[in-house]
Amino acid sequence: MTLLLLLPPSETKRDGGAPGSALDVDALLAADDAAVRDARLATLAALEQLVAGDDAHAARALGVGAKIAEAELARDRAVRSSPLMPALERYTGVLFDALDAPTLSAAARERAGRHVRIHSALLGLLGADDPVPAYRLSHSSRLPGGALRRRWAPALGALLERHEGPILDLRSEGYAALGPLPARPDALFVRVVAEGPDGAVRALNHFNKKSKGLFVRALLEHGDPPDSVEGLLEVAREAGWVLRPGAEGELALVAREG
Repeated sequence: MTLLLLLPPSETKRDGGAPGSALDVDALLAADDAAVRDARLATLAALEQLVAGDDAHAARALGVGAKIAEAELARDRAVRSSPLMPALERYTGVLFDALDAPTLSAAARERAGRHVRIHSALLGLLGADDPVPAYRLSHSSRLPGGALRRRWAPALGALLERHEGPILDLRSEGYAALGPLPARPDALFVRVVAEGPDGAVRALNHFNKKSKGLFVRALLEHGDPPDSVEGLLEVAREAGWVLRPGAEGELALVAREG
């Protein structure tokens, strides 16, 4: 029984990587799952087909603005040959800046390898230590061959269904649609909320990603995560966070600014 912490990726990614390294699909988490491997290879091939064509069309399909289109298309054209770094270090942005992987303790970093999964639109569920290139692709990108959801949801939904242990889904709703949670009590979507002085609760956007990153960091630093939802709620409290049942199939995480 293992708790999974599902994170969304980030549009922004750190450049660089280990010299001489290159993407090896068979070295990634769940490479022994034929459906996941097929989805990875098909998505890679579709991305390569897209960026081999008209630049303006490719940029629109990827949702990339004119100022960064040249650099992002160059990344995608080199996706199979560019150097690699661990997924937890590749992604940047608000959530990953708050999680701050380079400053995790050695024990917390080891826990991240066992419990954290990052949902890439290009490569599916990645382990924190999976070596990945820099690339540009999001859940809303339009690749040749049809919607990403049609390609990914069956493979990743089945993968999550087979997982034994709680699943805490901190992804955005767009990524959650690419890999739907199993319908069971220990697979729960986390919604970040703000709580007013009067106890009133409202959904929150501004500190959503930051709170998720800080929360995951706190869990990893606290100790080995529990293997039950009840234990997780208690550990969250001990770590200084309010995590409680919300709407059906959800947990509510009360936001924190820092």
